[in-house]
Amino acid sequence: MATEGGGKEMNEIKTQFTTREGLYKLLPHSEYSRPNRVPFNSQGSNPVRVSFVNLNDQSGNGDRLCFNVGRELYFYIYKGVRKAADLSKPIDKRIYKGTQPTCHDFNHLTATAESVSLLVGFSAGQVQLIDPIKKETSKLFNEENSCQHLWKADWNEDRQDEGSKTSEEALVTVQRLIDKSRVTCVKWVPGSESLFLVAHSSGNMYLYNVEHTCGTTAPHYQLLKQGESFAVHTCKSKSTRNPLLKWTVGEGALNEFAFSPDGKFLACVSQDGFLRVFNFDSVELHGTMKSYFGGLLCVCWSPDGKYIVTGGEDDLVTVWSFVDCRVIARGHGHKSWVSVVAFDPYTTSVEEGDPMEFSGSDEDFQDLLHFGRDRANSTQSRLSKRNSTDSRPVSVTYRFGSVGQDTQLCLWDLTEDILFPHQPLSRARTHTNVMNATSPPAGSNGNSVTTPGNSVPPPLPRSNSLPHSAVSNAGSKSSVMDGAIASGVSKFATLSLHDRKERHHEKDHKRNHSMGHISSKSSDKLNLVTKTKTDPAKTLGTPLCPRMEDVPLLEPLICKKIAHERLTVLIFLEDCIVTACQEGFICTWGRPGKVVISHPPGSI
Repeated sequence: MATEGGGKEMNEIKTQFTTREGLYKLLPHSEYSRPNRVPFNSQGSNPVRVSFVNLNDQSGNGDRLCFNVGRELYFYIYKGVRKAADLSKPIDKRIYKGTQPTCHDFNHLTATAESVSLLVGFSAGQVQLIDPIKKETSKLFNEENSCQHLWKADWNEDRQDEGSKTSEEALVTVQRLIDKSRVTCVKWVPGSESLFLVAHSSGNMYLYNVEHTCGTTAPHYQLLKQGESFAVHTCKSKSTRNPLLKWTVGEGALNEFAFSPDGKFLACVSQDGFLRVFNFDSVELHGTMKSYFGGLLCVCWSPDGKYIVTGGEDDLVTVWSFVDCRVIARGHGHKSWVSVVAFDPYTTSVEEGDPMEFSGSDEDFQDLLHFGRDRANSTQSRLSKRNSTDSRPVSVTYRFGSVGQDTQLCLWDLTEDILFPHQPLSRARTHTNVMNATSPPAGSNGNSVTTPGNSVPPPLPRSNSLPHSAVSNAGSKSSVMDGAIASGVSKFATLSLHDRKERHHEKDHKRNHSMGHISSKSSDKLNLVTKTKTDPAKTLGTPLCPRMEDVPLLEPLICKKIAHERLTVLIFLEDCIVTACQEGFICTWGRPGKVVISHPPGSI
């Protein structure tokens, strides 16, 4: 049962909602799913995931959409709010046997109208590199070379156009030489055309290069760096081979990771309930946070890289300051596990001058939107132009959203009263300064064992700002490998990791020397090294996990039931919001003023 308003029945599905900026509407004509539109029986299946890429073609319709439903993978032209979806013409459709797709990611650097590189992770641990435009399968990673890779391309006899082609593949489930567990997250390394990172439910992450092979025997590893609850190993072999790096992080599954907007930091959330943020180049632990209860399932960065939001099995969203390595707020609105969190870069705003006062209808608010509001694609640049001597007041609002297994969509505003508390700060509250650069202060990249999140700095007055000298010293003090991500990528690709290990050999604990050459069969010994020293049961009430009364509690702007099945996707685009549920329906919500075509008759 669907309703457009705020119906009385709890099970009513909402098709529109209103925020300060206006009315968001569900666009039935822009719904994507399997061609037969039959709800997918989701019991026992992996979550539906969605990936977007823009091919920059000259037609102006370069958006492409990939999603997985059960053992099927679809690749469509995404027409958004402009035109109705044509489900009868997928560019590519693949049906897998013996395993199911779990996640995927496009390489945006190499995407063209003629070719696109798509990584697909699977429930049996494999990672596949495909080109859904050319309908090619380039490589298969984490699979024994002797295994048979079966491929069959069937043409629909009733249709001879390119859109009707269906590919069937059987990825035979044999012993994987690198990791046998389910792939939970796969992403291309920012700024790289060949490096990608893969996380598994085993708690391990692996760095691959598409130009290298995986070898025919189980890899042997040597320790590069270790710290509290993590260890990083390089692959020891006479010739360069995959994986380039193996990360062992925390205990239990590594559920998701996300790169910072500048590509220099990596945020990971695990089933042990910890958020861990690493400097990706130097392989240093920057900071940690513990969930209020249970595992953390999802993570995202703010557009300027200053804040991280997580969600998980405690039904909460948690806001963590990257600069201060501290929880600054929690949000309670969901009634079950939070499956996805995402910032809305197109609603996050900076207002210079006195903050706008608003109390009135949604229509009245439209008249105020012309004053001082910038979209997030310019927010970061405007923040970077300001300095600590600029006396003009600034009002900042970060918008983020969350979806969960309770089938609800929540939108949240992180405002200056949370970022800059006017009252004296309590021991657990966090001071941040939005006018500073995104680089962390000195000391934020401490050694791998002790993090700034483990101690409580004294409260700071609101007018304080981080000294520029501290910011500039941070990089020279903490990097194993200096320079931008590009230089880091080149060093990873050439496997000069041994040099980085020697440069910091004296800083490593003596027990590192006894590790020797660790094979994949020595998992028990490896787990002993990386076992966390922090007792999760004793973190409540500490900076790692403040009590509920010690940090501000956010309330959602809106909290609407928008599906019958648990929600698994939330993506903010410039003219719409995209959500998806486990039944396999990918829904488009038009932003206020962005719906340019009317609904087809009978679509509502």
